[in-house]
Amino acid sequence: MTRLHLIRHGPTHAKAMVGWSDLPADLSDEAALNRLHDCLPLDAVVVSSDLSRATDTADAIARSRQRLPHDPGLREINFGAWELRRFQEVEAEDPALIRAYWETPGDVRAPDGESWHDVTARVDAVIDRLIAEYRGHDVVVVAHFGVILTQIQRATGISAVEAFGHRIDNLSLTEVTHVGPGWRLGRVNHLA
Repeated sequence: MTRLHLIRHGPTHAKAMVGWSDLPADLSDEAALNRLHDCLPLDAVVVSSDLSRATDTADAIARSRQRLPHDPGLREINFGAWELRRFQEVEAEDPALIRAYWETPGDVRAPDGESWHDVTARVDAVIDRLIAEYRGHDVVVVAHFGVILTQIQRATGISAVEAFGHRIDNLSLTEVTHVGPGWRLGRVNHLA
């Protein structure tokens, strides 16, 4: 049994689609960071995406826990040409494509970006490697909205559209446990 504690990074306050852009996180809410630290197992290992909003959040909650190297495979969805643009702006240019991207996720891609299936395959590969390396342990993964949704979908077998229906707040905790060949979903979007 391997427990994954999936943490969404601190807020960026961006009002646009933020994927691979390296925006900093606002980590000024020390009380929230302390509560998050306190609800995680002290013997867990901590890994994060290589984007600073995730690495800085991981560093803030890791403290005495073993910190693993940053992993680019845990990055957010690559929005390609839509990066740092507002939904309404992209919708005005190509309403059919952006609607298909969010309403029928799967193979639909933003121009020069990733599809939902691309993201899922990338993240699943990293999670599988972590489970193999740290079988029987607790692993704290500090990452992004899309990364967490891939694992909710994986654990429950729901559709991508249903996964997108989950709210994942900044500095929230979602728990997924790998048990033998199966998965168990615990708390989702828990704010400590």
